[in-house]
Amino acid sequence: MHKYLEQQLETHFNLFKLWHCNSSIAEFLKTHQGNTIRAVVGLDKIDLRKCEEKGIRVANTPDVLTDDVADLAIGLILGVLRRICASDEYVRIGKWKDADFGLATKFSGKSVGIVGLGRIGTAIAKRAEAFGCSISYFSRSQKPFANYKFYSNIIDLATSCQILIVACALTEETRHIINREVIDALGPKGILINIGRGAHVDETELVSALLEGRLGGAGLDVYENEPEVPEELLGLGNVVLQPHVGSDTVETSDAMADLVISNLKAHFSNKPLLTPVI
Repeated sequence: MHKYLEQQLETHFNLFKLWHCNSSIAEFLKTHQGNTIRAVVGLDKIDLRKCEEKGIRVANTPDVLTDDVADLAIGLILGVLRRICASDEYVRIGKWKDADFGLATKFSGKSVGIVGLGRIGTAIAKRAEAFGCSISYFSRSQKPFANYKFYSNIIDLATSCQILIVACALTEETRHIINREVIDALGPKGILINIGRGAHVDETELVSALLEGRLGGAGLDVYENEPEVPEELLGLGNVVLQPHVGSDTVETSDAMADLVISNLKAHFSNKPLLTPVI
């Protein structure tokens, strides 16, 4: 747990620390049942329908993480295309003394496709526009506020762009939305960026496409079975890997903690939640 959040929780509430408990999770929850609060990462891990049936209130921390996740998406693009990680290693191990580093690929002016034009997708689009990129997107419906080209079919989006960014919510409909067909449509010069959820991508197909040269590269912050990462990805120079740190900055973690505390105060005061899901 983020130290600032832990301190704030201890200041304002009675904090029972599961990670300090020697009993099972079931025994711990039984001991502390009643008006308790539980935290998870990702709405996809919560049965919202069951919560609604039982009158359990659910809140999240939207908006505060948008900028950081969007920033990382751009960072992953630059990392893959400009081979930042590989060139950093090239300097560190002394190879530059023997020969110049090879050429990389330009980002500016590329065509960018975004899967999901919500808060984060829109923030990514604005950043990519600053690089002179053309923007298109796939979503459940066309967004009236967006001046970007809309595709109602994700295959058509993947075919039309050079960089495909996954930024949608994880639902049953979007699980493995990036499958073999989408990857092949993106093609051997295409780049896949995933800052959504690991299960958005069929990881087996992604690994196969990269090993076989059917996909040009990938920048990944999330994986299907975290913290496990397919071993095949570890040795690929056209892949940039991050340990699910999209929103992990001091500033955003503090802002998320403040929002958590504000929601808890509202809950215990029988007031409306600041950021209710249900």
